[in-house]
Amino acid sequence: MEMHQVRYFLAVTRTLNFTRAADECNVTQPSLTRAIKQLEAELGGDLFRRERPAAQLTELGLRMHPLLQQCYDAASGARMLAASFKGGEVGALRIALTHSIDLSLLIPHLDQIKRQFNRLEFRFLRGDAREVGEYLKKGEAELGIAAEIGDDWDRLDTWPLFTENFQLVVSKRHPLASREMIDVGDLRAEQLLSRKYCEHSTRVNSALREHGLDVERSHEISSERDLIELLEADIGIAVVPDTAAIPPTLKRAAVEGLDARRTVHLYGVAGRERTAVASAVMRMLRGADWQQFIDKSVGA
Repeated sequence: MEMHQVRYFLAVTRTLNFTRAADECNVTQPSLTRAIKQLEAELGGDLFRRERPAAQLTELGLRMHPLLQQCYDAASGARMLAASFKGGEVGALRIALTHSIDLSLLIPHLDQIKRQFNRLEFRFLRGDAREVGEYLKKGEAELGIAAEIGDDWDRLDTWPLFTENFQLVVSKRHPLASREMIDVGDLRAEQLLSRKYCEHSTRVNSALREHGLDVERSHEISSERDLIELLEADIGIAVVPDTAAIPPTLKRAAVEGLDARRTVHLYGVAGRERTAVASAVMRMLRGADWQQFIDKSVGA
């Protein structure tokens, strides 16, 4: 079945006249009639009763009409969308982030990039470090952001964006909330909320363990949302990176003696063609003033 055959069928359906339908489609009547007959042969029956003064749809024609209309509309929509992408009117961004990366990292850049396109479509994928790597390998994401993927795949391009420290976060009702600087030894009596979804959780826990904290008895948390709710309820303390977004009900504090840092990276696949949106976002992220963003986050 060819799309021009469907187009001719729909034209005859609208006009109920082969001559007018041929004029509408800018083809000769014999060409239109021949295409309709080919379509009827493929579908196994007549679509029209060729009567005068007007053609009439057969029962098969009546049943096929909504299906062929839907088929034609879908094809037309696909062509229009493809033309929009080619012309830069529509853009799409598929980006994968690990659970420990806050989406606020991207917001200023997404706000800037959306002005370059009449329509912009985002697809954000979440996962652990391994899953982000798989999204990139399979082509489900064009870009990835993670503290560390640890994949030895030779087609994985990596660009460091920034390095940040880890800080203590507690409820504003917690006794430690009144202090700007806390010695890591003061945390030994506290109940720790462990961010198991963070790529650096093992390293952070090792650093805390070196200072005598009983990390084996910590509460294991599987999402940032759960962590925030438990902190707000004052059910423990947490050590989080500088760029982690926290509500005003919580308080940050530096931890003296805690040696814990992480570097956030941008990932892409070498040799794979990227969309205009992904290329623009990549340039923005690599050229951003991340220290200003970190200072703003810490001071919030």
